[in-house]
Amino acid sequence: SDMGSCLDYLSVWGCVRVCLSIYSCCVTPSHARSLFAPSCPEMFFLSLVSGAGGWSPQVTDRQPWLQLDLRDRMEVTAVATQGHYGSSDWVSGYLLLFSDTGLAWKQYRQEDGVGRFVGNVNADGVVHHKLSHSIRSRFLRFVPLDWNPSGWVGLRVEVYGCAYKSYVADFDGRSSLLYRFNQKSMSTVKDVISLRFKSRQAEGVLLHGEGQRGDYITLELHRGRLALYLNLDDTRLRFSSGRVAVTLGSLLDDQHWHSVLIERFNKQVNLTVDTHTQHFRTKGEGDSLDVDYELSFGGIPLPGKPGTFLRKNFHGCIENLYYNGINIIDLAKRRKPQIYSVGNVTFSCSQPQLVSTTFLSSSSSFLSLPATPSASGGFTVRFQFRTWNPDGLLLSTQLSLEPQRLELQISNSRLRLTHHTSAQQKEEVSTGHRVNDGLWHTVSLGSRSLQVTMTLDNEPSSTIELADHMDAGDNLYFGGCPSLSPADPGCENPTLAFQGCMRLISINSQPMDLNQVQQGRLGKYKELQFDTCGIHDRCLPNFCEHGGQCSQSWNTFYCDCSGTGYAGATCHNSIYEASCEAYRLTGSSSGYFSIDPDGSGPLGATQVFCNMTEDKVWTVVTHNSTDPVRVQGSTLQKPYVMKFNYSASPEQLMALVAGSEQCQQEVVYSCRKSRLFNTWDGSPLSWWVDQGGERRTYWGGFLPGVQQCSCSLEENCMDMNYFCNCDADTDSWANDTGVLSYKEHLPVSEIVIGDTNRTGSEALYRIGPLRCYGDKSVWNAASFYQESSYLHFPTLQAELSADISFYFKTSVPSGVFLEDLGLKDFIRVELSSPSVVTFSFDVGNGGVVLAVKSHVPLNDRQWHYVRAERNVKEASLQVDQLPLRFLEAPSDGHLRLRLNSQLFVGGTAARQRGFMGCIRTLNINGMTFNLEERAKMTPGVSAGCPGHCSGSSSLCHNRGRCIEKNSGYVCDCSQSAYGGPSCKEEVSVSFDRESSVTYTFQEPFSVMQNRSSQASRVYRESTRARENMAFSFMTTQSPAMLLTVSTFSQQYIAVILALNGSLQIWYRLHVYRKPDVFSPSPSSLADGRLHRIRIHRQGKDVYLQIDQDIHRKYTLSSDAELILIRSLTLGKVIENFDEEVMQAGSKGFIGCLSSVQFNHVAPLKAALLNRGSSLVSVRGHLVESNCGVLADSTTSHPLSGVVTAVVFITLCVVVVMTRFLYQHRQHRHNLETAYRREAAYQAEPVYRAESAYRTELHLHDSATLRDNREYYI
Repeated sequence: SDMGSCLDYLSVWGCVRVCLSIYSCCVTPSHARSLFAPSCPEMFFLSLVSGAGGWSPQVTDRQPWLQLDLRDRMEVTAVATQGHYGSSDWVSGYLLLFSDTGLAWKQYRQEDGVGRFVGNVNADGVVHHKLSHSIRSRFLRFVPLDWNPSGWVGLRVEVYGCAYKSYVADFDGRSSLLYRFNQKSMSTVKDVISLRFKSRQAEGVLLHGEGQRGDYITLELHRGRLALYLNLDDTRLRFSSGRVAVTLGSLLDDQHWHSVLIERFNKQVNLTVDTHTQHFRTKGEGDSLDVDYELSFGGIPLPGKPGTFLRKNFHGCIENLYYNGINIIDLAKRRKPQIYSVGNVTFSCSQPQLVSTTFLSSSSSFLSLPATPSASGGFTVRFQFRTWNPDGLLLSTQLSLEPQRLELQISNSRLRLTHHTSAQQKEEVSTGHRVNDGLWHTVSLGSRSLQVTMTLDNEPSSTIELADHMDAGDNLYFGGCPSLSPADPGCENPTLAFQGCMRLISINSQPMDLNQVQQGRLGKYKELQFDTCGIHDRCLPNFCEHGGQCSQSWNTFYCDCSGTGYAGATCHNSIYEASCEAYRLTGSSSGYFSIDPDGSGPLGATQVFCNMTEDKVWTVVTHNSTDPVRVQGSTLQKPYVMKFNYSASPEQLMALVAGSEQCQQEVVYSCRKSRLFNTWDGSPLSWWVDQGGERRTYWGGFLPGVQQCSCSLEENCMDMNYFCNCDADTDSWANDTGVLSYKEHLPVSEIVIGDTNRTGSEALYRIGPLRCYGDKSVWNAASFYQESSYLHFPTLQAELSADISFYFKTSVPSGVFLEDLGLKDFIRVELSSPSVVTFSFDVGNGGVVLAVKSHVPLNDRQWHYVRAERNVKEASLQVDQLPLRFLEAPSDGHLRLRLNSQLFVGGTAARQRGFMGCIRTLNINGMTFNLEERAKMTPGVSAGCPGHCSGSSSLCHNRGRCIEKNSGYVCDCSQSAYGGPSCKEEVSVSFDRESSVTYTFQEPFSVMQNRSSQASRVYRESTRARENMAFSFMTTQSPAMLLTVSTFSQQYIAVILALNGSLQIWYRLHVYRKPDVFSPSPSSLADGRLHRIRIHRQGKDVYLQIDQDIHRKYTLSSDAELILIRSLTLGKVIENFDEEVMQAGSKGFIGCLSSVQFNHVAPLKAALLNRGSSLVSVRGHLVESNCGVLADSTTSHPLSGVVTAVVFITLCVVVVMTRFLYQHRQHRHNLETAYRREAAYQAEPVYRAESAYRTELHLHDSATLRDNREYYI
């Protein structure tokens, strides 16, 4: 390439100082014997216009690479590659490594943490990559990953960048630099401190300063992370025990350069480490940082004692250290008087010879080294390791006395040494705690004097006694065992091979040269990466949302969502419903509930009271002052002020109000000689403040611009000359109570009263709770009647996570529901065929398609539910009650979905394949899209959706599905545990000790998973363990068996009442492990009252709700799914369970069970409707009942007095018997009529469910299970 083209290219990448002359470098191919054998052939570089050549490694090279020496440290901003000239050899993917020394290397990672660079698709095309952050280094190494499968590796390269100037200081761990101020104290309101460092250890102070009034600033490395302590004038935090650090960065002891920038203005601080920035506000009362005498760099010397430090001092190099524009290292180098040097500080960076090796695979990596003889007998092994994995084999060796062997492994995050004396006998010792913390740990192992000793870091040694003196075998296996090892058949990976980094390996005090291993001169290896430690912190940044705690292994990260109120792989999904209306639709009754108004959005859940006793479902939010308050002695100059604190935050209240159809709040206001408005000029004497902080002077109704009270609006004020009763200013009590219903102003946040200071003047007020009803999102719909029409919204903000949910109904065979595009990335949800919904997207790893196929057509003009989710861990697609489709994302792929077009709903940008039909309740990332409002101004789209099932009124309850008919609608209750025309009638059965209902799954449940051959190969398909259970019960018996779910693989779930009547939930997911047992409450539920239980499991997390209590979360020991579910049993069961479960199972259940639901199955309902079906097995006597009525009768108050009771029973017995016979006959007739109606509906072929969902197939008109029916009175 010529210099002109290089300069042109640099102008594109923003580097305008000095162009790198690529021909001044030296090149080292991987097959060169010496790493620094200089060869600089032009054929290795790009031929942009004409030329020939290229680099191709020898075919025998196991791990080929091409290395560039730039002669000095340069700032590299871009790279470009080309294939071998005139050949079929090119590299299609590669890694880029960099190094200051050419010995220890670090992998360059792009913005998403992606290490792979996309290469060429032919030999002559040039592929450029601008680096998202520049590399400041001397050496570069290109490591091919993939190449043309029809050819071989071929590469020409070009790098672009600038000269890099650096001021460097080297600290040896006993030295520091002191910058002394010209005056006694330095006071600053603004600070900018920048530096770059590379450290040889995980601890050490980089910067410290403090003042006598309590100010301090400390920047130090702690456990490989950077901690900043900063305090402004707060003496409470002067001592270290009260100091709170802001931490950032990770793995900063990797002996590579890291940049730090501290920016402070008053209390606002930005801390940046490499590419990550954290914003925070300092502690303390002041705005200035007062530091006395000096700032120290590299340590904290004690006053008067040079060379001694309070904390561990820094060991490594610092460059380009600037304090408020002052170049500290330049001053020190020029021996300026402001700088005092403690210890030996030099001005060139020494290069340690610590070279690491990465074990890449947890199944096949290993390093075999010969055991060199020891002159003193026995053996010693010493090395350092770092990893994130809690398990892995570190070292295995056959001992001289066969079959004895030693194994050193990480097990459950501890270090464990095992001496196998025979095939069945072994001795073990363990040490350490959380050795998988990502830090370097030193371990030494030695045998001497009939002992084997293990030492970890600075902890006490652990010892195993030996019966005989022994030496190590011929080979030592580090990190794992070969898959087939005839030479050492005893070497086996106990669980997993080691996945991590090792360095400084020595055997019998002889250091092992891994360069020779790499060149094939020493030992053997597989799946290793030499000269670099490839550890990567997957919790930086933290992709766990809503405060979830991040943990990690070598390949992935995990989110602990405990206590957050959210669930899912990244804690994205709220575990609570968005509104009281949504709780009613799931079958709940009045009570306290946690609602999350913005779903997966940033707002958390809040507890409200849901009043479901009326046709409208009211959401009630209380505040801190609900009792009447008397006010006296207030004036306009010194008014009475009360601020209301609600049980929800202002942001949550705003979301709740915005999502409700209507809200109101009652203001009870009584007065005596206390006016609301000045009678002379009408100015307000009292007012209230709305949610936005604005003063409001109307006291009733929904007309905010009118200064009136309710009596004026209703034209019934006591004095028609005034707009409020209180303004009549009478000596008697008057009332101006009203209901505020202009919801944009609600709730009332503050009340101010200013006219109660006259003689006999007083006011009495009470502000009621905020009450809202309706959910605007549930029936917000749009109808699309042209294929080319669509609604457009702003670009979807969903870089890291997106959840999309909506309902649709249509009669067309296909159409795109929504689409958003980027330059290459996209996201799309569509009906691809009459029975298939697909979710497709591309974040840079190649297109991914998830498809759910329904067993019945989806274009049946009925509502269907779709939920698609994509985050950095996984993607999923749910359609109606069909099994979830689920794919795991690649561990090292691109993460961010980059979109730049508008979001198209109901169509595409190309106006092709548009959707025709109705879409409603579109919700993305917790935000509801107002389809109706946008549809009013869009041709080809109309607001709302025609049909009986498209209104806001709930025609079908308890998860019942509304089905359109030509002359009305019917409710499909097949997915509900309730029955009747509106899915509201309780399905209850009374059990005795011998009674049981067993529902047998017609096909194994776990087989009913959707598969897709279209999924990208980089995404791994799997299933997500999920169960949903709900039921009501009433009993006085304990112990008792409520419900069991068992599988063909001996797993089970059991819900029982223990001996003391408390609820217990048993999960046995692994046959050879102890079951998980949860006891939510010690109180007895065998109290003769009706209790409602809801259980939901997702992976390891189990959520439980008893009656109307808040959800409780429990964590299982495993996230395993139930494999091949066999049956579900209610009542007595005799199976091989754990002893306590078997005891409850043998006792059965005496009482009433109602509305039982397990996923899509309603077993009680199936038992009542499917007499004779092979799916349902009934034992003992079952009596149809009504748990709710029975519960009411048991809790009603008895008649007082024994005599009264006897007389009452005597007088009523005849009446009761007569009424019972009549009601029994009528009740039987009503039930049979309802079940016949439901059976007739189920028999329609177009709506018939398939075998996987046959809860109510082959329905009969029988309401009980035995011909000789029994009833309880």
